[in-house]
Amino acid sequence: MIPLLVLQIFLFPLTANWLMNIWTNSRMDLALKECASHLASSIQQLYFAMNHDTVSAGTITYTLGLPPYIENHDYTGTAILRNAVGSGTNSSRILDVNLKLTNTQTSHTTSVALGANVVWNNSTFISDSTNAVIIANKFPNATGFLISLQFGN
Repeated sequence: MIPLLVLQIFLFPLTANWLMNIWTNSRMDLALKECASHLASSIQQLYFAMNHDTVSAGTITYTLGLPPYIENHDYTGTAILRNAVGSGTNSSRILDVNLKLTNTQTSHTTSVALGANVVWNNSTFISDSTNAVIIANKFPNATGFLISLQFGN
């Protein structure tokens, strides 16, 4: 009976630790997915607002309001603009937004559809920056207006 009690003394804390790690990782993953979705949605809304005919050329800087840390980890984001599958040069483009928690393997990518007149300037989103924003520039070009989007820090 004594060996069984000794085994339980070691087994219970190990099992509790293992379960807490699973729970914490799930919580971090869910929080990161929520931030990625919010970030991508904000970019899409900013694009559609700038793309409206009543908005003239200019610049908008949008502060996101995302948490700077998830479970004491900051996170970074990148985005890649690509053409929609099977589309020509004058149709929708897809922006893939990827967030990754630093010092972990946790990352999440989400995609949003934008129009043909968008350009993504390669930049990096840094969550713990005091100036984490999205910058949208609208300026005239030969075919109408071009909207340039990027992260600002």
